[in-house]
Amino acid sequence: MSITSNDKPTAFITGATSGIGLATAKLFASNKINLVICGRRKERLNELKKELSRHTKVFILEFDVQDKKAVFEAIASLPEEFSNIDILINNAGNAHGLDSIEEGNIDDWEAMLDINVKGLLYVSKAIMPKMIKNKAGHIINIGSIAGKEVYPMGNVYCASKYAVDALNQGMRIDLNKHGIRVGAINPGLVETEFSKVRFKGDDGRAEATYKGYKPLQPEDIADVIHFMVTRPSHVNIADLLILPTAQASATIVNKEL
Repeated sequence: MSITSNDKPTAFITGATSGIGLATAKLFASNKINLVICGRRKERLNELKKELSRHTKVFILEFDVQDKKAVFEAIASLPEEFSNIDILINNAGNAHGLDSIEEGNIDDWEAMLDINVKGLLYVSKAIMPKMIKNKAGHIINIGSIAGKEVYPMGNVYCASKYAVDALNQGMRIDLNKHGIRVGAINPGLVETEFSKVRFKGDDGRAEATYKGYKPLQPEDIADVIHFMVTRPSHVNIADLLILPTAQASATIVNKEL
């Protein structure tokens, strides 16, 4: 479907309490898109619902995307008013550690694969049936430049995002017959909590990631997501790579030191 001023579509956003998910939720709300916002931090979800409800209808779901049972139970619990999802933003994701493969932490590996790959699959599997029944819907998967090129010590994180890239393509092929649009956004360096999580709370190391140049902001990606979902129904933006001007590749960034 395409969004017009007369439509009141419902969007489902995972990882909505920070970063790209939060910026997208705010932009969607300001454009009167009804929201199901999801995350693990209930207090943040409640605060966000209070803020966004001034603009649109909002429902919150508290669950961890890597918990299969919790995902399906949460989505099955949606009230009728929010049960038909027009737009799915598979945004929840993480990076843990930046280590050479032989020094990698297996718990970190499992967390990245469980959240970035399995979590995306669980949420999509729970939401797709009604989109298929309605012969309409729009799924946007948030990938990464790490799903386009591997960089030193990126190994398993890159593998998880390469999987997102493959799933995005596979979903687009398989859901084509149902009239469902599928596309991906693959950002480069975006200033979010991403690096703080990757470096396990090391603020100095996280802040250094974004020094010496102007990184992308979550609002930049939200703008593009909103552009994608507001194209006419015959237009599907299938795959986008978005970089800050200072970034030429996964490993080349023009920093002013």
